[in-house]
Amino acid sequence: MKQNMGRWDRVLRLGAAAVIAVLLITGALEGTAAIVLAIIAAVFVITTFAGFCPFYAPFRISTKGKGGTPRVDA
Repeated sequence: MKQNMGRWDRVLRLGAAAVIAVLLITGALEGTAAIVLAIIAAVFVITTFAGFCPFYAPFRISTKGKGGTPRVDA
């Protein structure tokens, strides 16, 4: 499993997961939306620490380019 996520991709995902967590903790989200967003936040955290996004793999997308630039492997 080769890493395909760059630094900024990982930072943004972790930030989004943190915002979702705050919304869940404060009770701003309830019901089905809360469950769906909690699952998305969990996926964001897991992929952030793994450095690998399974949704990028079939399209050979990598945000971990040389020199910090995103690239798509052809």
